[in-house]
Amino acid sequence: MIPTERFNYDLPAELIAQHPAARRDGSRLLVVDRASRTVEHRMFSDLPGYLGSGDTLFRNTAAVLPARLHGTRPTGGKVECFLLQRTGEPGSTGESWKCLVRPGRKLQPGATFEIAGGALRATVTESAGEGSVVVRFVSPEGRSVVEAANRDGDVPLPPYISRGDNSERDLDRERYQTVYADRNRQVAVAAPTAGLHFTPELLKEIGDRGIGTADLTLHVGLGTFRPISTETIEEHRIHSEIYEIPVATQRALFPPFSGRRIAVGTTSVRTIEDFLARNSKPLPHDLLGEAKLFITPPGTFQGVDALITNFHQPRSTLLCLVAAFLTPRSTDGIDWLLDIYKDAIALKYRFFSYGDAMLIK
Repeated sequence: MIPTERFNYDLPAELIAQHPAARRDGSRLLVVDRASRTVEHRMFSDLPGYLGSGDTLFRNTAAVLPARLHGTRPTGGKVECFLLQRTGEPGSTGESWKCLVRPGRKLQPGATFEIAGGALRATVTESAGEGSVVVRFVSPEGRSVVEAANRDGDVPLPPYISRGDNSERDLDRERYQTVYADRNRQVAVAAPTAGLHFTPELLKEIGDRGIGTADLTLHVGLGTFRPISTETIEEHRIHSEIYEIPVATQRALFPPFSGRRIAVGTTSVRTIEDFLARNSKPLPHDLLGEAKLFITPPGTFQGVDALITNFHQPRSTLLCLVAAFLTPRSTDGIDWLLDIYKDAIALKYRFFSYGDAMLIK
């Protein structure tokens, strides 16, 4: 059993990035060579120099939905409604969504509220567990909930990013989204942040060098921000997330290989490893699956040869995954990762979603 406290570290608050870098690829890049156990300090724009012809980048193309909606109760009281996941298909009587609502004690089943002055009329229909509820939305204008969210919603920034007002709303709508996000697949309430560093120019340079890309979609949920609260990591109940893998991406995970399989972000790792744990060959059709995999040290990785990732929160499942990737089949990666983080803190790297990146090869 591994104590959760082993995944704790002290981070000065000023190193939690509150804004993205001026340029996406202007973030710093800490490069870890697992074979030589050496570290380099570069810029993300240097990434192509660490890739080779025949390598493939596996990237999560999920787009972030502006899922934070603001409304009012019939009494005039303010409401915040956070869309988590649609439950079932839309019908003639509206759409139902699993949501987080505030103030929760005043929004029990039967309670009503309006979004954006009546653009959506909402009724809480039932409790859904873990503090969530099911909300039935009706639009007098005939809009879908996604359409209304794109017009009136705010980007669901992580709780460690502070915004006092809406002055940076447009910036966050642009930058808390990868440049390759599929805008028709707004299925994430948190960005796959390792991908935020890529620019169209950088992707072109990567393609010109003979490096391929393979796309998948993981519906990133709020569970990604939930810290481990149990005494040991083995006791933690991991959240599940839906994923989609096209046939072409499935095939790229199996031999023959002309280069390395490089995961862009922990969401891609989780998707790939969950898929390969269940399938020994590509399927003849696109796959819709559900990832329930919790990757911890010691771990094994069937489909990932290198990883691009950001710096993660203490006591998080993502920190467990990265430690496992540093030294698979042992727990040595925990202390090594914390040593790397300690050096990154001393060198003023920027942490978390809008922060800097690591390449582990």
